[in-house]
This record gives sequence, structure tokens and C-alpha cells, in this order.
Amino acid sequence: MASDEAPKPAADRIRVVGKWVGALEVDLGSWTVPMLRAEVARRVGDGVEPERVGLIFGGRVLKDDPPASLREAGLKANAKVLSSLTSPDRAKEIAAEAAKAKAEEEHAARLVRLWDAAKAMSQRHTDGSFLEDEDYNLDLEDQSGQKVMFGSVDDMKALKMALMLHQKAKTQMKKKMYKEALDVLIMAEEAFSLCDSKLIEKVDNVPMLQLDIVWCYFVLRDVSCLEVAGTRLEKARVGFERSHGKDSFRFRVLQSGRQADLAIYVRLELLEGVVAYHNGQTEKARGSLTSAQAKYLQLQVPDEAISMLMDMGYEARSAKRALKMTGYDIQSSVDLLCEEREKKIRRQEEDRERQREILEQMRYGKTPMNKAVDLQKLKGLTNIGFEKYLAAEALRINENDAEKALDLLTNPEENCILQNKIQARRRRATRGSSSSRAARTAPATNNPQAFVSAPPHAVDGNAPPHAADGNPPEGNNADGNLPEGNDVDGNPPEGNSAQLLDSVEAMINEETANQDVVMTDEVAVNDEDTNSHPVPARDVSMESELAHELTGDALDDYDIEVSDEGQAIAEYLSLLESAASS
Repeated sequence: MASDEAPKPAADRIRVVGKWVGALEVDLGSWTVPMLRAEVARRVGDGVEPERVGLIFGGRVLKDDPPASLREAGLKANAKVLSSLTSPDRAKEIAAEAAKAKAEEEHAARLVRLWDAAKAMSQRHTDGSFLEDEDYNLDLEDQSGQKVMFGSVDDMKALKMALMLHQKAKTQMKKKMYKEALDVLIMAEEAFSLCDSKLIEKVDNVPMLQLDIVWCYFVLRDVSCLEVAGTRLEKARVGFERSHGKDSFRFRVLQSGRQADLAIYVRLELLEGVVAYHNGQTEKARGSLTSAQAKYLQLQVPDEAISMLMDMGYEARSAKRALKMTGYDIQSSVDLLCEEREKKIRRQEEDRERQREILEQMRYGKTPMNKAVDLQKLKGLTNIGFEKYLAAEALRINENDAEKALDLLTNPEENCILQNKIQARRRRATRGSSSSRAARTAPATNNPQAFVSAPPHAVDGNAPPHAADGNPPEGNNADGNLPEGNDVDGNPPEGNSAQLLDSVEAMINEETANQDVVMTDEVAVNDEDTNSHPVPARDVSMESELAHELTGDALDDYDIEVSDEGQAIAEYLSLLESAASS
């Protein structure tokens, strides 16, 4: 009588020798090394853990990772496997070593991903080839929030890359992940080295990086880096003096007399004192630590001053930061808070304008090199009388070369061919349903953007990247501040700012909806020549992680909570006193 059940595959026999001796019937195609290890452990008995069982076949150790069947591991029918048994402590050591090796491998792979993501983002957002599905844009800004150009295109790419990596490391430092942060800081240093040294001397981002690296050395208690720490601190000191001026004179002038950089020098002089102490330079250590302590005491804000600002409606953290940076001067603190609020409102307005530009570029499609149409060059062509859709297409197919586009537009025959081509696409587009066009437009109208800047440190008009992120961290908006509609102290802005922002967003959505036909009729985004240079694969999650961590706060790097520095200063001054009295 026939059975409906499929016959089971014939089992293969393998021989096990060593700690346990016997034959096992296994399915070489489905059994894995962990399964064989567990079965041998069960046969040994006495509650032996599978991790203690070692298996050797053909002169090599069979490993659990990567998982594979016994056949893939090389075993055949009648294969002989040698089994061994390690001591419980040794098994734990092996497991710990394996876990450590795996963690290091994952960390190394993550560093590669970070580097590649930062490189790809800086490339796209410098040459104009950023993607339509990206909800942010990267620009360089100075401390006042003004967009700036910085050297050559290659310098811009390297600087954006370095600043993204530096910001990632600073985020890790705030989470007390100093070992991981140190590796990222070293990568950021390498990226900075790709910039023109004469240009980066003008900004304090590089000395700030050196200071962060030495602070990680200190927190990790890495005495082996003592010598290199001294060299890095010397570079930081020279870099700060070059960018801030002697005794921070230039910095204070640009900051309207505020001492925003005081916390930076607390950390710098503490670390200089620590290095001097461990090098046996007692007097130098005492001088640095005493100076650091004096600056530290200046940063201890009276509770009464904080209460006065809070009574005015300001949030405690914002009030404390403003007071620290103004030497407890109430009026100066209020001025600073108002100034920050005005900057935020101005940035939101600029972001709306930038969003309109991005939406317009999306309508025109990409060039064969996956770049957006240059709106400035488009404006130049339309100013001399050419229709916008025609000029945009001429720029698009000529890789934003204004001269070639002008030659095409002024050549009657080529102009006619171009218009016929566009008309043909229009006719094809009209065959699509209106519902499909609305569906294509919806993602743009439902994705309002807000720009995010990496903290700018330039004191002479040059600074770091500015990214736009439509998915800011929870509780804050994309520029690192409080949710839209609130000012820097957590209160709603004066006047009708919130209503203004809502109306601007509504206007953008209405404009986008009205331009839906233009997107499909005027210019074909998916023209055959657009894909001649396909977009490389992206690490979307890593790129989003980097973009989301750009704070947009120009004073964030100077706002250091120096409680740990204060404890370290007291500790080393006590060591100096003990050494003097002994």
C-alpha cells in the first residue's frame, strides 16, 4: 500500500573519536557544526556545555561562524571527527575572546561604513548630485548662519566630511562612548588633512578636534599616549591662538564681548597641567591647573541669576548657557537669547526658500551625471528671454554648461529639435491619469524640510556643513533646538511667527500641487540620457544617522558642562600639594 508521506533522506554516518568515541547518524545537508557540537556534548554527559567541546576535521578546527551545513564544512559520509574537551574556565576564555573578536570586527566594519557614508554625502552635496529622496541638504555656514564658500570643491568635500565625522564623535562622547569616539575622531583628523592647510588654519574646528582627542585619552586613562597628548595640546593651543587671536581678542570682538570660549580653555589648561604633572614639570602643572581652576570658578553660575531669567520665561538650560557666556550679566544674557531666537526664525524662513528651490530642481530632473539643474544659470538664461522649461532642459542635457546651453538655444535647428522632443514627452505624459500624477507629487508636499547645521567654529567667516533633515531627533527640531514655533528658550516666538511658518508651508504645498503638471509635462525626469551614470548604492541608515546628529547650534561646542573638569582640577592640585608636603 503506497504511503502519502515523502521518504526521509538517508542518514549519513560519521565517526567521532577523542573525548567521546562512537558513530553518529547525521544529515550532512541539514546538520550544522553547532548541532554536531551539541550532540557530542550530550553523548559525553555530566552536563558538559557545548561550548567546551572542540571539533577537528581534516586538520582544521570546525567553527560555528559562519553557520554552514556539515557538507559545506567539508564532511562526507564515514568522515572521522576528533573531539576534545576544554576546562570550564578555558571555555569561558575562548568564548570571551571570540565575542571580543566579533565586536572588534563589527566596530571596524562600522567605521568603514561611517567613512564611506560621510564621503558619499559630502560628494553629492558639494557637486549638486544629491538625490531626490534625500530629505536634507548640506551647506557650509559661518557662525552668523551665513552660507559661505570654502576653498576649492575638493576642500569643500573634505571639510564637510571631516565635520560630519567630528560631530558623530562628539555625539558618542556625550554618551560616554569614548573609545568608539576616539576612532571616529582619528578618521575626522584624516579628513581634515585632505583640506588645504592654509584654509583650515583660519577656523578653530581642527584645534577643537585635537582637544577632543586628548580628552578621550584622559578619560580612558591611556598613559601610553602621554607624549602624543602633549604634542596635540601644543597644536590645539597654537590653533586656538591663530583663529581666536591673542588672549581670544578676535573671538571676543566677534562675539560682542562674550566669553563663550571660556569652557574650552578650562579643559585645555587642565589637560596641559595633567601632561606636565606626569612629565615631572611640577611648576608648569601648578600654573596650568591654577589658571584652569580660576576659569572654572567663573563658569559657576549663581542660582539667583538663573531664577531671574526663568522668571522672564526662559528655560533653565538656555538661561544657564547664556549666563556662562556673558559673565552672569543679565541684560547681555537676554540679548544673547533674543539673538539666538531671531537667528532661528531667519533660518526657518531661509529653509522654506531652499525647499522651494529643491522642489523646483526636482521638476527639471537630473543631468546625465546625476546632478540637479543649476538654478543660478537657469535664471541667467531666463533673464535674456528664454522660456524657463526650455532653458532648464538645455542646461540639463548639457551638464549645466551655460555656454553649451546658450549655443543650443540660439541654434534654430537644435532649438526646434529640443522643443519637439519636449512636446513628444508632453503628449506621452498626458496619457497618464491625473491620479497617478497626484501620487507622484504627494511625497514632496508632505515632506517639509528644515536645515540643520553642524556647529560652526569659524571666527573669520568660514565654517562647517549645514544639513537639512526632515526627521529630527525626538523632542528637538532639525536644527538642534526646540520644536518649531518655540524660541531658543522654549517659549513661542513673539508676534505671529508660528502662523507665518504654517502659512509658508501651506503656500509651498499649494505651489507644488499646482506644479504637478509641470513636473510631468515640461521636463522628463526619466529621460534615457539621465541614467547614463547610475547612482551608486547608498548606506541610507548610516547617512541618515550622520545627518540627524548635526545640531545646527553655533555655540554647542563651547557649551561644555565642566563638572568633570572641576573634579579633575581639584584631584591634581591635591596631588601637587601632597607631593610638596612630603
